[in-house]
Amino acid sequence: MATPVLKDPQAIAMAPTGAALYARFALAGAISCGVTHGSMTPIDVVKTRMQLEPGIYNKGMAASFRQVIKAEGPRALLTGFGPTFIGYFFQGAGKFGGYELWKKILIDQVGYDKAVQNRTAIYLGASGVAEFFADVMLCPLEATRIRLVSQPTFATGLVSGFSRILREEGVRGFYSGFGPIVFKQVPYTMAKFVVFEHATEQILKRVGPKENLSSGAMTNVNLVAGLIAGAAAAVVSQPADTLLSKINKTSGTGSVMARLMGLGKELGFRGLFLGLGPRVLMVGTLTSMQFVTYGELKKAFGATNGVEIGEGSGH
Repeated sequence: MATPVLKDPQAIAMAPTGAALYARFALAGAISCGVTHGSMTPIDVVKTRMQLEPGIYNKGMAASFRQVIKAEGPRALLTGFGPTFIGYFFQGAGKFGGYELWKKILIDQVGYDKAVQNRTAIYLGASGVAEFFADVMLCPLEATRIRLVSQPTFATGLVSGFSRILREEGVRGFYSGFGPIVFKQVPYTMAKFVVFEHATEQILKRVGPKENLSSGAMTNVNLVAGLIAGAAAAVVSQPADTLLSKINKTSGTGSVMARLMGLGKELGFRGLFLGLGPRVLMVGTLTSMQFVTYGELKKAFGATNGVEIGEGSGH
């Protein structure tokens, strides 16, 4: 059982509570996810090309970078930056803010002592529910991003691409990939949070309680735990990520489930893990950056009194 984290009563009394507290969590998550996912746009462009055109981009990540630059110029590596930043800004608000909120709701439901004993279930439940609602906000912008990356002539940017999908396919066009995005993002986020929390617990058992660590030392803990969590989350969610890229390449016909089953059969087990290498690099890096940025922003916003049930909580 983890030792409950104790905090200064005076600091708790001065800290924001209620809606003001969770709004700060949401804003910190929005900024951390928007910035980190946006910064990974070049890697994501190459990863998506490797998934969609394995016959062309089949010589590894470095070679694929060179191929994209040679064929389309350096600016092609920033294709989809707009929808990536905005989509993950909203998704980050729902994911991190929702995680903190649902964690508190679940703890209140079962009681603190029972929550500590079953904290893995609390982490999984809170992150899974939060991510589902975050995906509702993310899906239209993710569909736009993938269309821009997979079809360079489809539109000139976020506004024109979003408008064209809405005009030609309606709202349904934005959510054709909702199934795979949920199957990708929900397991991804559940793995991300639960592995991060437990990795942090294990690291802190070796280096000491976080109350005794300097700000720089705690940043290093978040970096290492984030890298571990990101790698685990990338592997868990890779098959659905590949299907998401494929299903958003064209509007297609038939039900989403039928298309997913057909794509899965066509790709096979090995095909579902195309682009795993660059995605592990991308997700591991951005996950560690997210938790570090989120932790720093929470401190800057004064949102440091969220409910905690273990040494790894609180980020």
